[in-house]
Amino acid sequence: MYYTTDKHHGLKHNPFNALIVPRPIGWISTIAANGDVNLAPFSFFNAVAYTPPMVMFACNGPHAEGGIKDSLHNIRETGEFVVNIVSYDQRHAMNATSAPAARNVDEFGLAGLEALPSNTVSPPRVAGSPAHLECVLEQIVSLPCTAEDSSNNMVIGRVTAIHIDDAVIRDGRVDISLMRPLSRLGYMDYAVVDDSFELQRPEGG
Repeated sequence: MYYTTDKHHGLKHNPFNALIVPRPIGWISTIAANGDVNLAPFSFFNAVAYTPPMVMFACNGPHAEGGIKDSLHNIRETGEFVVNIVSYDQRHAMNATSAPAARNVDEFGLAGLEALPSNTVSPPRVAGSPAHLECVLEQIVSLPCTAEDSSNNMVIGRVTAIHIDDAVIRDGRVDISLMRPLSRLGYMDYAVVDDSFELQRPEGG
């Protein structure tokens, strides 16, 4: 099939998200200036730089009550967030935090999660996550949006500290088969990474 993105694709569901897969999930914890804590998963998430380490996630669409989502609001206020890596064992808790909850709802409590203090930023970390990236805001990029009463925003954060569960480190390397991170596919489908293979880069001529 072929279609241009300014016209309907003709399928039952939009295929775009099903093509850009698998997408790592950034489970983003933030805190507002008044102390309200928020936790939400974002599958438009990835690393974007190595020195210094930086990550991005896209906070798209409106809040269920209107206006921008809590994650973006809180980061604009405080300039801080934490990326919690989602393990397979946390899939149901992660899904619970994706609910369109009211603004004053603490998703840690909603999902029955324990909050751990961070070292370099104020937002808490998710207990049980195999890794956490503490981040300070580097830049928010406002992207074009064609949906009415909505917005597309790319949040770029500089990683200031990293926590890794010692249980997922083997021979000095993070073992993906022990970490078992969750990833997002298309529609309501997910995958877990528990297998990998290695390819050596070709040597330069």
